[in-house]
Amino acid sequence: MTRQVFAGAPKHSTYDVVIVGGAIMGSSVAWWLSRDPDFNGRILVIERDPSFAQCSTAHTNSCIRQQFSEPLNVQISQFTLEFIKDLRAQMGGDERVENLRVQDFGYLYLADTEQRAETLKTTQAMQCKLGASTRIMTRNDLADAYPFYNLDDIILGSHGAKDEGYWDGGALFDWFRRKAIEAGVEYLSGEVVGVQTSGARATSVTLADGTNIGCGQLVNAAGPRAAVFSKMAGLDVPIEPRKRFTWVVSAADPLDRPLPLTVDPSGIHFRQDGPETYMIGAASEDDVAVTPDDFHMDHSIWETHVWPHVATRIPQFEALKIVTEWAGHYAYNTLDQNAVLGPHPELENFFFINGFSGHGLQQAPAMGRGLTELITHGGYRSMDLSPFGYERIVTGTPFGERAVI
Repeated sequence: MTRQVFAGAPKHSTYDVVIVGGAIMGSSVAWWLSRDPDFNGRILVIERDPSFAQCSTAHTNSCIRQQFSEPLNVQISQFTLEFIKDLRAQMGGDERVENLRVQDFGYLYLADTEQRAETLKTTQAMQCKLGASTRIMTRNDLADAYPFYNLDDIILGSHGAKDEGYWDGGALFDWFRRKAIEAGVEYLSGEVVGVQTSGARATSVTLADGTNIGCGQLVNAAGPRAAVFSKMAGLDVPIEPRKRFTWVVSAADPLDRPLPLTVDPSGIHFRQDGPETYMIGAASEDDVAVTPDDFHMDHSIWETHVWPHVATRIPQFEALKIVTEWAGHYAYNTLDQNAVLGPHPELENFFFINGFSGHGLQQAPAMGRGLTELITHGGYRSMDLSPFGYERIVTGTPFGERAVI
């Protein structure tokens, strides 16, 4: 989808729902609203960057997993798996839409302490009760299946044998936008610089060119800029942009079998990317907030932090060649690294769909559906997502998810 779908001016002066941010979260909400038979209002999506070059969606590594420690997050991923595998039917049987599949190389969490090992055992049992194919692998199991690992410090691992891996999240994003637009949703190129309120409601937004647009409901889908946009309405949300670095590499001595997405105890993760390439992801060691437009690639991180850990875990990776590299942003929730979803308790028509901290792509279908249910019906109907509500921000009560990458 190209820039020409974005209008330079709104067709109307007011909309039933205004969504600020048109990447995968904003577009998911727009699509779900457009297909809900009980919603018949006007929808406007405002996006500051129609190229989407700097959004988190554009920099994702596009993976999905069921290995979470909270059952709700497992169920959200399971819904996405059903949704993307049956995408054509979800999109109304449109023959242009292809069903998506997951390249099942699996996630492999490695535990180097007894505490981490017990956590993996407990969460694996829960995941399997929900239908996941997760398995615990002893050190000997790991050595047999993946003889290239250095396992001197490893006690055990947890491996997702099915429905964990890479998928084409970009295709889902494109279809959310395309089908929403075909259903009448407007996409506007513009930057919101102000929010007007009256009592307990947001009434309008102001664009950088001075245009004022009225809103019945206002959705914050601004990704790493979520806090900036919230402050325009006088609200606080503990979300900040944090850099995540990605390298695609080739190895002088390639592995003789596919590399699962390995979550190393160091926090670095690496996986098969193509027939002869591998993808490596990491945060900086200090992992601090950055400005939303800071995409500078810090090359020293590779030499001093990332490569030494990777080469220690996989000695065959002693000689790697960087094919490409980039920096993107997590919309990082500093309270608990999980989503903030739903209305603000004091500004009743201001809705959050923010703070996914790296889980966003795989959670977008369920979260867009859930927020649509709140907006249209006043409550969740398909899946109870209330644990992600803003109320926990007020009380400082974290959502309990521990499997954060």
